[in-house]
Amino acid sequence: MVVQRYGLDINGGAELHARYIAELLRTHAEVRVLTTCARDYVTWRNELPAGEEVVNGIPVERFEVSRERSVEEFGRLSTHVFEQEHSLNDELEWLDSEGPVSPRLLERLTRSSAEFDFVLLFSARYHTAYHGARATAGRAVLVPTAEREASLGLQVFQPLFRGVRAIMYNSFEERRAITTLAGNQTVPGVVVGIGSRVPTTASAARARERWGLHDPFVLYVGRIDVNKGCGEMFEYFTSYLAGSERAVDLVLVGNAVMTVPDHPRIKRLGFVSDAEKFDLLAAAELLVMPSYFESLSMVALEAWALGRPVLANARCEVLVGQCLRSNAGLYYGDAEEFGAALDLLLDNRPLADSLGQNGRAFYARHYDWPVIESKYLTMLETLQRTSPTHTMEPLPGWLERRRRRLSPAARVLEAVPSGPVTDGAGIEVIAR
Repeated sequence: MVVQRYGLDINGGAELHARYIAELLRTHAEVRVLTTCARDYVTWRNELPAGEEVVNGIPVERFEVSRERSVEEFGRLSTHVFEQEHSLNDELEWLDSEGPVSPRLLERLTRSSAEFDFVLLFSARYHTAYHGARATAGRAVLVPTAEREASLGLQVFQPLFRGVRAIMYNSFEERRAITTLAGNQTVPGVVVGIGSRVPTTASAARARERWGLHDPFVLYVGRIDVNKGCGEMFEYFTSYLAGSERAVDLVLVGNAVMTVPDHPRIKRLGFVSDAEKFDLLAAAELLVMPSYFESLSMVALEAWALGRPVLANARCEVLVGQCLRSNAGLYYGDAEEFGAALDLLLDNRPLADSLGQNGRAFYARHYDWPVIESKYLTMLETLQRTSPTHTMEPLPGWLERRRRRLSPAARVLEAVPSGPVTDGAGIEVIAR
């Protein structure tokens, strides 16, 4: 397995996804993880020692990152390739700037790839997954964790999606976007997603006592960031409170990288343990998901597993699709709809409970661990019995890579169908 960061204390969505899958598969196969020495996904600074360690029974090899990310350079290159005509070389420079660049990791993978039956690579947009997949195409099983944002429209990724051995998608919306962009319908693929370790002992009473939460509350879990829609969430929630006499709090769990409004009804708890998070989910009236972009959202699945409804941002097609497929959540497009949805869920207990029970059933049907395990094992067993039917396209030559004739990535993505996938959502394709 190749993933950009890995460890018990690294809880990014894709990284936690990777660790859960590694620990799931180790009961069926020998699993080894190749990753970097980075903790911080913004700088990729080397903070962990290079070398091998064992994490929950899995050998993990860490390799140094050769260069930290320059936020200024990355911003400049992103603006160029997302908004202007550019060359393939510009996109490759963007990928280098995105990082994490770890030549020794790639050397290890290239030199010893024959020792692995398959190489599971996480997060297509990162340097490790992109170049790792190109180096091991005949064994590469890609978990793109792709969101509907501009980088998905970069041309450099299309041969990757056509050249890997198989793809494990997070959502039907992600699969539609990738197959539309890359024309990779012949590449074996299945919508899998990820489960979670949901305890049976989550206690609402324990959460209320621990943090003194006496009034009903709406819960947000994740990085508190403008890029996660939190600024809009604060605006909508304070506007709602200004026009209502309702006693309801917004409780925040996660690290803040933006200013949180100083309001008596907005309570910031910071980082909490997994057990405390599940207690809070059990105690919440609902989970709010304000993000515009998600590849799946593990915390929404966790809320549903505990029978809590979800209120999602209507701009996030994946979350809207999940709400429709599960019949377990509502979504809002503006402040008025946000307030109306809150009123409906807080006033109508039978409705909220019904949505929550639908969510519990949806999680059990699609995301319980035996379901996830079966999809991975079926795919790997199918690949083991068959030979690759396609190869990775080589990169163009020096001159061709520098021709400035590629459309802005954001414009490319605009041409891809959007909105939730509902028709045929139960149909899975593993191999053709």
